[in-house]
Parts: sequence; structure tokens; C-alpha cells
Amino acid sequence: MTDVAAVRVASADDLRALPAVEDAADELFRSLGVLDLPPAASRAEAWRVLVVGRPVAGFAVLERVDGDVHLEQLSVHPSAMRRGSGTALLTAAVDLARSAGARRVTLLTYADVPWNAPFYARRGWAVTDDLGPSLRELVASEVELRLARHGRRVVMARPV
Repeated sequence: MTDVAAVRVASADDLRALPAVEDAADELFRSLGVLDLPPAASRAEAWRVLVVGRPVAGFAVLERVDGDVHLEQLSVHPSAMRRGSGTALLTAAVDLARSAGARRVTLLTYADVPWNAPFYARRGWAVTDDLGPSLRELVASEVELRLARHGRRVVMARPV
């Protein structure tokens, strides 16, 4: 199992590895018929990017939203799945949010995809309708991107 201590803030070299990890992780969605996910984006401007593994096996992109920490994305390479990398990244994100003075970590995800909402729920996240103005804007941007055409989307939060 991956240890939280193995999680680190991404270096410039780590950031260059993220698109390949994201593309590999997105293959799981393709198996569900989701063929049009947005392409991998640059993460250099994110509030924090956490990574695990050498080479990078997974990453978490974190932003500050409404005074909280928002998990913009969590991706783990399929070859590293089921070894604790995702859980280690989530634990590190919660620890970082606590140290930053946030009250919770939020995220938007698919409700019924097993490695989405059910995965987060087992790790302390719960569906919430407690949305600040910026989080409501993120939900609205997902509506514009029509992400719900692939399944029901939910907002989840975990207290720190």
C-alpha cells in the first residue's frame, strides 16, 4: 500500500508527466462509453498539485474555492490502481486543507461510477448541497460542458 509520506508537491518534472497519467486513467471512462472527456490540461497554475510515485503514478489537483480546498482532479495510472495511491493522495489533500485553514475538501464527480462517488464516500466524503458562490460556478461550468450526459454529477465534501 502507498504511504501518505510518499505523497509530495509536484515538481516541474512531475507536472510534465501528468498528461500521460491522466490519459491512461481516462481509458477507464472509455470502457463506459465516455469517449469525449476534455483533453489533459496544464496544471502549472493550480493552487497545489500533489503526486505519488517515481515516476508519477497518480496526482491530485487542488484549488482554493470559497475558502475551502477543492479537489479539481484525482487521477491514478491504471497500473498503480488498488495499491493505495488514490487514498494516500486524498489523505494528503485533507491534511493540506487542514494546515491551510480550510473547513473541508470539496469535489465534483459522477455519482454512479464505482471509482468516483462510491470511492470517495468510503473515504469520508458525502454528497452536499452546501455550495458557496464559486462552487456553484464550477457546477454551472460542468453543465455548460455537458458532463452530466455521461451520468449524474454530485458535489461531495469531507470535513478536515
